[in-house]
Amino acid sequence: MKKRIVRITAALCAAALLAGCGSSIGSKDGGYYATEAAAQESYNYDSAAGGTDSSLVPENAAEAATDETAQKIIYNASLSMESTDFDTTREALMTAVEANGAWLESTSLYGTEKDHDRTADYTVRVPVGSYRAFLAAVGDAGSVLNISESAENITSSYIDVQARLSALEAQRDRLNALADQAETTADLLEIESQLSDVQYQLESYTCQLRSMDQQVSYSTVDIYLREVATLTPTGVTFGERIADAFGGGWDAFVGFLQGLVIALVYLWPVLLIAVAVVFILRKVWKKRPKKEKLPKPAQTPPPAEYPVKPGDEPKPKY
Repeated sequence: MKKRIVRITAALCAAALLAGCGSSIGSKDGGYYATEAAAQESYNYDSAAGGTDSSLVPENAAEAATDETAQKIIYNASLSMESTDFDTTREALMTAVEANGAWLESTSLYGTEKDHDRTADYTVRVPVGSYRAFLAAVGDAGSVLNISESAENITSSYIDVQARLSALEAQRDRLNALADQAETTADLLEIESQLSDVQYQLESYTCQLRSMDQQVSYSTVDIYLREVATLTPTGVTFGERIADAFGGGWDAFVGFLQGLVIALVYLWPVLLIAVAVVFILRKVWKKRPKKEKLPKPAQTPPPAEYPVKPGDEPKPKY
């Protein structure tokens, strides 16, 4: 009996050692998010204003996402756009989502139609095979100000999780074989405890693998939409920028006049009261009696010179 217990204990230690070797392949915290920077490749792309052509996603991205030997790359994009017809642009975006087999992960709306200051934030999950077509449809829906794309290579993390799963499955099979050979209740309980821990780890890594598969298969596109009265110029060449500046200046002048008229209409009670007050003050000022002017005091003539008496004339000097 003692020899059998020793053999079972040695087998358990060997199984634990096998799992430890499998877990030492990847990162220390067990999550694929902690993959070292050297094992990842990131790309950033800023297109010209108004452009929506992707330069990252290859044509065979859909096939590569399902191919076990292909690189596992997560594609993401972020767009900022504006529109003078907010409702029409929103409908076009929703049509693009449905037409490309995508789905909305989150959405939020701000502002009111009355004030014409509405904004919308969308997070869309797009099948990687429809990524290019979706961006093109978004570009047709409104005026795209800027677009940024990124690609994250998680191949090493994916292989790490697969290795962990293989090691844990081997450990589970080994423990099941030992459970069949157990002769005492204590040995069986100890093996079942080990099996429970292994099964928990297997489920955790399986969820991580499914999450990575979903991120690779479905790209994330963040869209910010803003309602404006006048579109922001998006010219590239010098001539286009001059034309946009001329048109934008005229639109700004017209908008200023419209705003001034609207402000005067809003302030008509104040203006009416101000005119009435000025009119009353002028009436009161005219009816006010004028002050009589006092006569100027008469000016006294300067004192006459004393007459010179005879004999007082100055004598000439010789």
